[in-house]
Amino acid sequence: MSITRSIRTPIMHRAVEANGFVFLGGTIADDTSVSMGEQTRNILGKIAGYLKEAGTDKSRVVSASIFVTDLSKKKEMDAAWTEFFGDNLPTRATVGVADLGGGALIEVVVTALKG
Repeated sequence: MSITRSIRTPIMHRAVEANGFVFLGGTIADDTSVSMGEQTRNILGKIAGYLKEAGTDKSRVVSASIFVTDLSKKKEMDAAWTEFFGDNLPTRATVGVADLGGGALIEVVVTALKG
């Protein structure tokens, strides 16, 4: 089994390909001063770009882990999520956390099939 790492940051690779899957590390919004819905849209746009760079796309996402600091705003996240994925909704877990740092309200981790 080969492992390919791409999209290097100072502390990690954003994407790791292994055994036919693409694993994307946690992604937060560029602007953390906006609403949960806007942060989610920004994150999903970034994820779409990372997936494209790794040779796959959002229709191939099979699983997501979502960390949010305010579960009362989950409906905003859900609206942005369904706009983005449409009928290709992956499995997911949404977990409430105390803090994500930098004012982020949400962080998303996804796994997709390659290709």
